[in-house]
Amino acid sequence: MRTRLFAVLAACSVALGGAPSAAYAQPHDHHGDSIRYASIRSCPAKDGTPKPCGGWRLVMHSGAQRTLTDAQGVALDAKGKSTRYFPAAIAVSGNGRKIAYFTKAGRLAVRTLGGGVQLLAKDALPRVGQNEVTLLLSDDGARLAAAVAGEKPVETRIFDTATGALLGTVPGDLTVAGFSGDGGEVLTSVQTEESVTDLAVYSDEGEQLARVAPPQLVASNGPQALAADGRTVANVVTGARTELVTYDLSSDEVTGRKKLKLPAGDLHMIDWTGDTQVTLHLIQHLSRGARMTIVQIDTETAAVKVRDRYTLLKDTFVFAACGG
Repeated sequence: MRTRLFAVLAACSVALGGAPSAAYAQPHDHHGDSIRYASIRSCPAKDGTPKPCGGWRLVMHSGAQRTLTDAQGVALDAKGKSTRYFPAAIAVSGNGRKIAYFTKAGRLAVRTLGGGVQLLAKDALPRVGQNEVTLLLSDDGARLAAAVAGEKPVETRIFDTATGALLGTVPGDLTVAGFSGDGGEVLTSVQTEESVTDLAVYSDEGEQLARVAPPQLVASNGPQALAADGRTVANVVTGARTELVTYDLSSDEVTGRKKLKLPAGDLHMIDWTGDTQVTLHLIQHLSRGARMTIVQIDTETAAVKVRDRYTLLKDTFVFAACGG
C-alpha cells in the first residue's frame, strides 16, 4: 500500500502478498474512525505563486478534521532552512490508522491513530531535504519505505514501524511502487539501458525475489500493485476499452484481462485489499474542487463497488490519501 503526495492547486507534485494472508480485513474497514487523507493548505506568495502553509490536517472518515501538531508542514532543506514552496513528506497507511511524517524536530516518526508515536533513529535517513523524501506505508502500517531522490542513487530504507528498526534496503536505482498486499514484499520498477521497463520484487529485508521484463500491457500502464502472494501484479488499462489486467511475475504470463466499467476519474492509486480484491482511487478535477471516488473490484468477476466518495478541502495545496 502506498500514499503519494498529490498536487491539487500547485504545479509541483512532491515525490510524496505467500499464501492468502489474514492481514487483509474482510471487508476492508475504514470507519472506526480512520483517516481519509492528509492535506496542507495553499497560500499565495508575494508574487502570487501558490505555496504550502500551516500544518498537516488529517481529514477523517467521520468528516472531522485534526491537525497533526507535531508534524513539519513546509519542508526544510538539508541545512534545516525552509524550502518555502515544498511540503514535507507524509504518508497515510491503507487502513487509515498510521501516519508517517517528519516532526518539527526533524525526526522521522510514525504515529498510530489513538496511540503513541514511534520516533526513528536520528540517522534513519541521510541529511537531505524533507521534500526529497517519498514515504510509503504498507496497508496495515507495519512497514515504512523511505525513498530519497537525488542526482546519485540512494538506497530506499525499509523500517518496522512498531520498533523503528531498519529491516533492509532496496537499491536506489529502482523506483518503489509500493508494498504487497500483506506488506511482506516491495514492488519496484527500473528502466534498463535498452529502454525496457523491468519489475522487481524485494522482501522487506531487502532480498531480491524476482525481476522480469513484463509485457507492454503491464509495463506501459502503471501504476501497478502487488498482491500478498508476492507474484501477482494488477494494473488498469484505460482507453476505448478499460480493463483490469493481472500478471504473474513467476510464470511471466498475463493471467487475466477483465473489462471494467468505472466511475469518472483518473486513476490515482491501485492497491490489493483482499485475496481477490483490488481497490482503485479515481480523481476528478472539477470547478468546485477535486473529487475522489474509491472503488473495490472483484478480480474474478470484475464486479465494481463504490466504497467511498469525497471532495478534497478547497484550499488544499497537496494531499496524501490513504491507499487500500
